[in-house]
Amino acid sequence: QVQLVESGGGLVQPGGSLRLSCAASGINFSIYTMGWYRQAPGKQRELVAVLTSNGLTNSADSVKGRFTISRDNAASTVYLQMNSLKPEDTAVYLCNARNPFRGTVYWGQGTQITVSS
Repeated sequence: QVQLVESGGGLVQPGGSLRLSCAASGINFSIYTMGWYRQAPGKQRELVAVLTSNGLTNSADSVKGRFTISRDNAASTVYLQMNSLKPEDTAVYLCNARNPFRGTVYWGQGTQITVSS
């Protein structure tokens, strides 16, 4: 059974930092492209950042220079370091795992990030 379990969400003041973690189980983590998406109320789900198995990354223009995605294959975990948070970063953040060979996609349940003073 595949599980993606996010942690690290919460309430933070503007300008603050948070680190999200997504622990995966039930997949061959090292071959998967891992990503973070977010969905704010009334808005479509959008890509935040992705990281392939060979280290290639892509991120939304709105988070470039502030958010960093990384992975620890030994721990089957992907991280999202978020700095200089803004109120517009408020959303549910979801972990995503995609098998680049089969196209299989898995989602975590999401973790809420609220940026507010």
